[in-house]
Amino acid sequence: MSSADQPYIDPSEIPLEGSAAERFKSRSDAFWSGMRDAAGAPAMVLFAGMVGFGAMGRSAGLDGWFTTFSSIFMFALPGQVVLLEMVVTGSSVLAIALAVTLTSTRFVTMTVTLFPQLHDKDRNRHLYASVHLLAMTAWAVSMKEFSSIEAKHRLSYFVGLGLLCWLLSVPGTILGYFLAGLVPTPITLGLVFINPLFFLLTFTEVKPWINRIAICLGCLLAPIFTILDRDTSLLTTGLIAGTVAYYIDRKWLRKRAGLIG
Repeated sequence: MSSADQPYIDPSEIPLEGSAAERFKSRSDAFWSGMRDAAGAPAMVLFAGMVGFGAMGRSAGLDGWFTTFSSIFMFALPGQVVLLEMVVTGSSVLAIALAVTLTSTRFVTMTVTLFPQLHDKDRNRHLYASVHLLAMTAWAVSMKEFSSIEAKHRLSYFVGLGLLCWLLSVPGTILGYFLAGLVPTPITLGLVFINPLFFLLTFTEVKPWINRIAICLGCLLAPIFTILDRDTSLLTTGLIAGTVAYYIDRKWLRKRAGLIG
């Protein structure tokens, strides 16, 4: 059977196995479970990253309110770092807005892969508020856990997970701002990169091999494209590694599994 002949399957309607369908008794139970899961490694990693960002903000001479508000209203560490660097270099507002927007394009793919897995009744205009809680950490953990959570409880779990991470980003930024100068620069920069590293390690646990292939290709291609053009290396690496991984998955991996004729 070709991919064009296959019927569409709503991700939220895929049945769960065994007792997984009874993981939570109510939405409240799912929400607090998300909070508990966030209180471990995800929150600590994000908190450490925001501490590093807060220290960077003060070292760059930015106002404490400006640095803190970026964590409240943006809640996107890569975009916040770009914002910080461009403000320091005196870039125009239009250039800053364009650059930050480009760094945030990853949220498009994160949104279209995560939110279709929610229950149909939860996919409405109220999701716009929940999207603000979407970050690499919350997305990676949710993608791993959703397969064992009943569709009607997934949104509550995600909100609990993302809400605690967002709330902790603010005190993390403030703490880092006041610790600036007391922490060596290499440690400050290292804290910023803890969050992407955690995301990378978490996402390797997701079952489909396409994710691992994309990560491995990215690791191999990143140094090459950095040498060729440092300014566009991140975008080029992601585009090419992801495209090649998708092609391998469609042409070989799914055929071997008998999914595509």
